[in-house]
Amino acid sequence: MRFFKKIATVTVAAAIALPAFASTLPANGRIQFDVFRKGKDIGDLSYEFSGTPEAYSVKISTDIAVKVPLVRFNAYVFKQNSVEKWSGGKLASIQSATNDDGDDHKISQSGKGLLPASLWNDDIVKSRKLLNTIDGRVMNVRVTDLGVQAVPVRGGQLSAHHYRISGDLERDVWYDNQGNLAHVSFTADDGSTVTYVRK
Repeated sequence: MRFFKKIATVTVAAAIALPAFASTLPANGRIQFDVFRKGKDIGDLSYEFSGTPEAYSVKISTDIAVKVPLVRFNAYVFKQNSVEKWSGGKLASIQSATNDDGDDHKISQSGKGLLPASLWNDDIVKSRKLLNTIDGRVMNVRVTDLGVQAVPVRGGQLSAHHYRISGDLERDVWYDNQGNLAHVSFTADDGSTVTYVRK
């Protein structure tokens, strides 16, 4: 069953060719999220950063499983592991391997002046074209600024700036005062709401 066809672009997407991108790297080198649907924890998303601001790598791992109640059978599984390599503030290359509920995808390509919207980089809110990290296609998006709001994080709340991405990618994203991803929300194909809550 495909509850989450849209989730296939979760750790995906992004970008427009600008002179340079000023991405903000987290101070501790890692951002982690619990993934929730209908109040249940269905998986994890993590970003790990290594290197220097001039040349760094981002390792992204998504592991999601929606189980059928009682029988504990997996109704949907999404797993993706990708590595972004950045140089001089621009994406140099991206590699990803994805299992989208049994459908396997792999890409390995240069950045081509694009910004991957694996969502961690707050520069995506300036972008109008997005590179899907599953199949490498370019997606067109619009971004709406919805102001500052409080979002849930593990153990409390956090003030963060809310943007709505629409078009070929539909996501609500929030970034904290340091420009780091704080929260994500979107509607899955079955109408349920999926959220990422930062650990």
